[in-house]
Amino acid sequence: MKTQKVLVKEVPAKEEPQNQPAKKFRAGAISTTIWRNKGQNAKGEEAEYSTISLERNYTDGEGKWHTTGSLRINDLPKAALLLQKAYEHLVLQHNNY
Repeated sequence: MKTQKVLVKEVPAKEEPQNQPAKKFRAGAISTTIWRNKGQNAKGEEAEYSTISLERNYTDGEGKWHTTGSLRINDLPKAALLLQKAYEHLVLQHNNY
């Protein structure tokens, strides 16, 4: 079985205006993004939490860029690595998002 080197790129996130990612990790066409959210807990109190999105970028026949949540079998190792990076980031931040 041939091993493949994967370059994981940490993309710097901007300050926290609305709808901006808190952190983004990319490996080739696959990326994970950590989003900070505010809402209410079961007691009606304001709470913060994080969500993570996973997507693949691709070009269509006309060369236009698109994103999808559908992954190919060869995308799975990169997706697993990026999800692990997102998890590590959240845990090491000591935040209960």
